[in-house]
Amino acid sequence: MRYEATAGVQLRAMSRVTGYMKRLLAMLALAAFAVPALATDPPGTPSAEKQCRDQRTSIGAQAFKDLYGTNKNKSNAFGKCVSKTTKTLDQNAGEAKSSCKTEQAADPEAFKTKYGTNKNKSNAYGKCVSAQAKAADQEDQSNTINAAKQCKAERKLDPDAFKNKYGTNKNKRNAFGKCVSAIAKAQQDAEPTT
Repeated sequence: MRYEATAGVQLRAMSRVTGYMKRLLAMLALAAFAVPALATDPPGTPSAEKQCRDQRTSIGAQAFKDLYGTNKNKSNAFGKCVSKTTKTLDQNAGEAKSSCKTEQAADPEAFKTKYGTNKNKSNAYGKCVSAQAKAADQEDQSNTINAAKQCKAERKLDPDAFKNKYGTNKNKRNAFGKCVSAIAKAQQDAEPTT
């Protein structure tokens, strides 16, 4: 009898522990989902994934694959796009930081007045970097999409001539990417620098 009573107490104690464990696991699971949500880019900053989805939608799936895909069936296009776009976003942020530091050093008070938005204008540097990086990101995105559309139209007119004009490898399969790269670079060089 004493053994049965002890076993009952142990079962109740274990069920309490199990309840605590369930709650603990539930909280850990929620925390695991919350951390990536907090680590996303601030509103208004386009992520590399979003920019690649927008490009794929704007220029079409096949043109997107031709632009970024490197394997035989070009199934790696989205990953290659994200990788390239991430590097470009990082480069734009670096250039914005450098530009803002230079501008801030030239006239700190005018810099605070121009970019600062809070009471003591202490957020001026961050606002400057954010604005300049976002503008550069949007310009790059626009140049890429416009160039891809131009290349898509040119390729449609005469696919063989297009391959011969832009293709640089043995089978000329890189023609679309080379076309987009050349036109986007020309557009970027033609735009006035700020």
